[in-house]
Amino acid sequence: MSDATAPAGSLDNAKSMSIIVTKGTLDWAYPPFILATTAAAMDVDVTMFFTFYGLTLLKKDLDMQVSPLGNAAMKMPMAGMHMAMPNMVGMIPGVTAFTTGMMKNMIKKKGVASIEELREAAQLSDVRMIACQMTLDLFEYSTDDMIEDIDVGGAATYMENALKADINLYI
Repeated sequence: MSDATAPAGSLDNAKSMSIIVTKGTLDWAYPPFILATTAAAMDVDVTMFFTFYGLTLLKKDLDMQVSPLGNAAMKMPMAGMHMAMPNMVGMIPGVTAFTTGMMKNMIKKKGVASIEELREAAQLSDVRMIACQMTLDLFEYSTDDMIEDIDVGGAATYMENALKADINLYI
């Protein structure tokens, strides 16, 4: 079927996607896993490449936080409105733990899947997850620190997938 005759919403032209995952905070962990699992559910072949701080999302034991520091868009629903936290407040000891607790409570209260659940869904959906070898070495992690069923590779491994992918995302 040509593009001109393809029905609206057809995914005939999108069969593969690669995602570079570079951030390991709780708020930045959601976009790559949600996009990967959604694409996989739509029969898109997905590869995720975890590098630098994003590599921590492959660790067996996750310890993610949310930092209000430098996050001017962070407005949390409180007392019936959305309250912004001044950037300066983020420097106060204990504020990161407080904002992390607030976010985790809101995620649980709203019934949003946890990162662990999304990561498992990605694995069950055959999303290929690649841990960056250079980052493993740089931060002195071992593959024993990581979840099972992941691949290890470098930039060339990522490029092999990205050059063939219909969609490439950097998160």
